[in-house]
Amino acid sequence: MALIALAADKGSPGVTTAAVALAAVWPRRVLLAETDPAGGDLVYRSAAAHGGPLNPNTGMLSIAATARRGLVPDQLWDHVQPLSGGLEVLVGLGIAEQAAGLAGLWPTLGHAFASLADSPNAPADVIADCGRISGDTPAVELFPHASLVLLISRTEPEALARVRDRAAALAGKLHGGSRGAATLNSPVIGVVLVADPGNAAKLAGQVNDMLVHAQTGARVVGTLADDPAGAEMLAGRRRGRLDKSLLIRSARKVTADVYQQYGAAWVAQAQAAQQAHATAPPQGHGAGR
Repeated sequence: MALIALAADKGSPGVTTAAVALAAVWPRRVLLAETDPAGGDLVYRSAAAHGGPLNPNTGMLSIAATARRGLVPDQLWDHVQPLSGGLEVLVGLGIAEQAAGLAGLWPTLGHAFASLADSPNAPADVIADCGRISGDTPAVELFPHASLVLLISRTEPEALARVRDRAAALAGKLHGGSRGAATLNSPVIGVVLVADPGNAAKLAGQVNDMLVHAQTGARVVGTLADDPAGAEMLAGRRRGRLDKSLLIRSARKVTADVYQQYGAAWVAQAQAAQQAHATAPPQGHGAGR
């Protein structure tokens, strides 16, 4: 199990929708973390499990004080709220100005997110919605702790050019050395395209060829359907069979492909870490759920 960070270079390709969709069909227990320094969206678009609104003060905002005293991974659960469908969420900041309260804490959060998979009490993967990462956003400080960084992109030529350049820049920053060999390093950098299902497979192949030719070290790992109706159902603004939507069906395929390619290694890492916990000398316990 692992930390999977989702981000975009520019514009609004649907990172939050992608993160919620992937988390909704993730094959293991998962925590969805809104880590966009510009602020989260779920408070405005999703209801809590009790039917009322999510509490904007419980999540990334409340975890800042805890993290300054050190953060045991299980303490993350103390700041989590369940959505009406049961998905467990760490609600994002309200406004960008609140990000100042997390200054210097992003690596601590990244380590806690990644280590949650190894928790002996309540292990889970973490899907982090990092928003746009153009400029000097501090959310990129999570990336060295991730097993997989997924760049979300639409398929207009300018969007593809930006994701190619962003992938190359990230590979250089995270891996160093030859960008062409970056896929052998961690975190793996992948691209998820938001595309018309009718030509998604063809586009994915073409974009993958572009990424390889440019020696970005990134690869297309899947496509999500450009499905506005499905996105509206996912946000609770439209009735319908969400499980039958093109969005959720495509999200299932992406998660299945990701786990087929990387899941065995993540599980092996988690098992090794849990065995290390079991044989380590007893230590003090952090707060848990």
